Amino acid sequence: MKILITGGAGFIGSNLAKRLVKEGHTVVVLDSLLRGNKLDKWTFSKIKFVKGDVRSRKLVDECSEGCDVIFHFAAVLGVDIVADNPVETMDVEVVGTRNVVEAAEKNNVKFVLYASTSGIYSHSAIVKNALTEEVLVDPRTSYAMAKRYNEIYLASHHEERNLNVISLRFFNVYGWNQDNRMVVPRFFEQALENEDITVFGTGNQTRDFTYIDDTVEACFRLMGIEGCHIINIANEAEWCITDLANEIKFITGSSSKLTYIEAPKKRYDYEVERRVGSSEKLFELTNYKPLTNLKSGLEQIFQINYAEKINA
Repeated sequence: MKILITGGAGFIGSNLAKRLVKEGHTVVVLDSLLRGNKLDKWTFSKIKFVKGDVRSRKLVDECSEGCDVIFHFAAVLGVDIVADNPVETMDVEVVGTRNVVEAAEKNNVKFVLYASTSGIYSHSAIVKNALTEEVLVDPRTSYAMAKRYNEIYLASHHEERNLNVISLRFFNVYGWNQDNRMVVPRFFEQALENEDITVFGTGNQTRDFTYIDDTVEACFRLMGIEGCHIINIANEAEWCITDLANEIKFITGSSSKLTYIEAPKKRYDYEVERRVGSSEKLFELTNYKPLTNLKSGLEQIFQINYAEKINA
């Protein structure tokens, strides 16, 4: 198939692009490169790359010509960046998604898969059991609100115009080649420099960390499924941030100390005490759910990203 990935030079998009190329698909990547390019040289040589903004209707239309599937991953990412740029965050989400949907309908693209977020659940995450897609969501940030709006917008296009859409609620994806806007690479970098590992809050807050290879596998298997769906992609394992930091210390042999600091006020709505997701719906549709436990995933990151640099 021919597949467009908006935001395809980012962390998840670049890994997905590599997988799709290896599977023999023709891949087009549209990315502004404002946050850099994570496509490796081999993948970059095998795709058609277009530098540009997803808010350009003409550009999205041109990139989607002849495509069978669009993975719409273009977004403003990183808690601090999003918190400082709420207008741009919502603009990229709302205008970009509208352009993708209109281009899909114009060019007869059969499937649109959209990168949503587990942040939509927000403080709903205090429920005792793992979060399912049926839990009432509680978006409180510009980012989460825009993501929820787009989920509803995509569902409306399925209802009225029969567009096949899937909103992918990612749970704390981590893996090799991720930048330090995210907690896992930040902890690794601090540990390897034997600097204090800075933890916001008490460190008792929990997250559900999902390895990048599992995330890509789930996306790959969902490609081509008809209908309208909202799907969690979660590891279904709950880790507190202190345990995450200590595991990274152990893997790296670091002498770092854990330092607990108060989260900046702008991060308040992003800081929830508990988040763990259910991937049962994903399993029902694909007979697959993420399997890589956090310890194994962190070991793989260390070997791929850091071990050679240390031994050099």
